[in-house]
Amino acid sequence: MSLKPLFHALLAGIGLCALAPAHALDARYQDANGDLVADAPTDPAQWVDPATLVFAYTPVEDPAVYAKVWDGFLQHLSQVTGKKVQFFPVQSNAAQLEAMRAGRLHVAGFNTGSNPLAVNCAGFVPFAMMASNDDRFGYEMEIITYPGSGIEKVEDIRGQKLAFTSETSNSGYKAPSALLREEFKMEAGTDYEPVFSGKHDNSILGVANKDYPAAAIANSVKQRMEGRGVVQPEQLSVIYTSQTFPTTGYGHAYNLKPELAAKIREAFFSFDWNGSELLQEFGKSEPPQEKFMPISYQQHWQVVRDIDRAMGIEYTCK
Repeated sequence: MSLKPLFHALLAGIGLCALAPAHALDARYQDANGDLVADAPTDPAQWVDPATLVFAYTPVEDPAVYAKVWDGFLQHLSQVTGKKVQFFPVQSNAAQLEAMRAGRLHVAGFNTGSNPLAVNCAGFVPFAMMASNDDRFGYEMEIITYPGSGIEKVEDIRGQKLAFTSETSNSGYKAPSALLREEFKMEAGTDYEPVFSGKHDNSILGVANKDYPAAAIANSVKQRMEGRGVVQPEQLSVIYTSQTFPTTGYGHAYNLKPELAAKIREAFFSFDWNGSELLQEFGKSEPPQEKFMPISYQQHWQVVRDIDRAMGIEYTCK
C-alpha cells in the first residue's frame, strides 16, 4: 500500500534547524558563488582538456546492460565535443566516486544519494536529470516484500532481515533508515537485521526470489526491470511508498576546460530522444523519462541533504 509522504514532517520533527550547517566542500575546491558546488579553477593551467572523455552511469543495475543503452548518447556527446568518449562500467558507488576524485572520470550520472558526496568530495558539478516531456521527474523509495512473506506492513519487519543496497544510496539506505528510526522507532541491528545487496536490482531480485523477506529500493529501477521482464509485478508487494525524490544527477568534473564543460552541457540538452535506446529503457519509468532537464543542485537536492543531516551523515573525504 502507499502511505502519505512524511519525510518533510519527519525531518522537522527531529529538529533539523538545530543540526549542523550545510556540509562544506573539501578543501581542494572553492565555491565563490555559493551554489554549493565546486567552481572551475581560476588558473587556466589547472583546467583539464582530455583527448578521451570517460563517462560512467551510476551502478544501480548491471553495467553490461547500460553500455548498450548509453551508446547512442555517447556518440552524440562525441560529435558535440569533438572528443572520443569511453563508457566506464563501474561496479560500485565507491569506485565511481574515487574515479572522479582521482581525475579518471569526466562525465557521470551519480545516483541520488551519492550526489552530495560526489559534489563535496569529488568535484562533481551536476546540471541535469531525466524528466518527462512535461517536466515531471523523480522516483519514490519503496519497501517491498513478496506475497506470502508474512510482512503486510512496515511494523512487520521487526525481527526480520531488511535488504539495503549500499550506505551511499538515498532510497536504498538513508531514507528508509531515517523513516524506520524516526517514524516506526526501529533501529537497525536491534529491531531488524540489515543486510546489504550492493545494488537495487540485487535487492529486487532477492525479494522476488525470496532470498530477502523485504528490501528498500528505488521504484524506478523496479519499473524498468518489470518492463524488461526480469521480474514480474505479481512477484512483489509494496508496503510503503515515500515522497518523490530527485533521480540520478548528471554532470561533469569541476576542473574541465570551461569551453569543454559548456559543450558537454550542450550535448545533454540537444540529444534527440526519439527512437533512442535511452527512451526505450528509461521511458518505462513513471513518470516516463524522455529528456534531460536542467537542475539546481542547491534546490533539487535539498531534501536529500536534509535526510543526510538527520541521519548524522558527514561527507568525509578520504
